[in-house]
Amino acid sequence: MKRSKDAIISQILDVCIEGASKTKIVYQSNLNFRTVIPYIDLLTKNGLLDVSTTNKSSVIFTTTPKGLKLLEDFRSIQSVIPEIYNLTEKEKA
Repeated sequence: MKRSKDAIISQILDVCIEGASKTKIVYQSNLNFRTVIPYIDLLTKNGLLDVSTTNKSSVIFTTTPKGLKLLEDFRSIQSVIPEIYNLTEKEKA
C-alpha cells in the first residue's frame, strides 16, 4: 500500500526531532534521495524543519515547535483512524 503524503511528512518530522542528516531521513523514512528533497524543501519553507550546519559542514534538519505541533496533530488523526494509515499496534506505541 502506498503511503499518504501526510504519513511521509509525519515520519520525516519524527526522524528529525533530535536532528537528522538527509541520509538518516532517507533511511529511517524509507525514501530515496530524489523523493526526499521535495518533502524537505516543503517542510523547511513552511517552518516545520530548521536547517543548520555543523562545524564539519554537515547539514542537520531539526523539527521546529511548529513541526512538533503538526506531528502531534497527525498522530491524533492516525490514532482515530489507524486503518487508513495501515498502522500496527507496535507502530502506534
